[in-house]
Amino acid sequence: MVAKGPHFKTLCAINLSGLSLSDTAFLAYVVAEINRYQVNPRQLCFEITETAVIANLDRSRQFIQTLREMGCRFSLDDFGSGLASFAYLKNLQVDFLKIDGLFIKGISNNAVDKAMVESINHVGQMMGLATIAEFVEDEASLAMVKAIGIDYAQGYAVAQPALFDDSYFIASRDLD
Repeated sequence: MVAKGPHFKTLCAINLSGLSLSDTAFLAYVVAEINRYQVNPRQLCFEITETAVIANLDRSRQFIQTLREMGCRFSLDDFGSGLASFAYLKNLQVDFLKIDGLFIKGISNNAVDKAMVESINHVGQMMGLATIAEFVEDEASLAMVKAIGIDYAQGYAVAQPALFDDSYFIASRDLD
């Protein structure tokens, strides 16, 4: 059984849409709900897609800064899908870098995809970010992302989707 409340050890990743980020009242709502339910902000990781950040850059920065000050963490999701990925990465305070599954899907049989993943991972590691490979669907891809040095993997090779309840739950796997 998973402990809840202050002893709950799981990091909960929450995907945010571009629409949520563009809503001027959303940040205040999130802060109020964290306080209302006394959620430990260190257990929250908001996932924002690169395209949503680009579309709402100033609001995204404010959202990230405010919630990071409370202790929340952030993941830049689908990294590599935008044209100016590295420029945006340099100017955002995020904790995790989720490498777009488009690159991961072909990693075991496409040298270009592998080189791109290695490059993204290297830059992320140099910036002190933990890297996450999305769409790790088979053992060959899992072995490849592990060999590259990516920190975490998500996908069917790691675990099948599961309901979040009081039973054992795993959303990603630490590759150490």
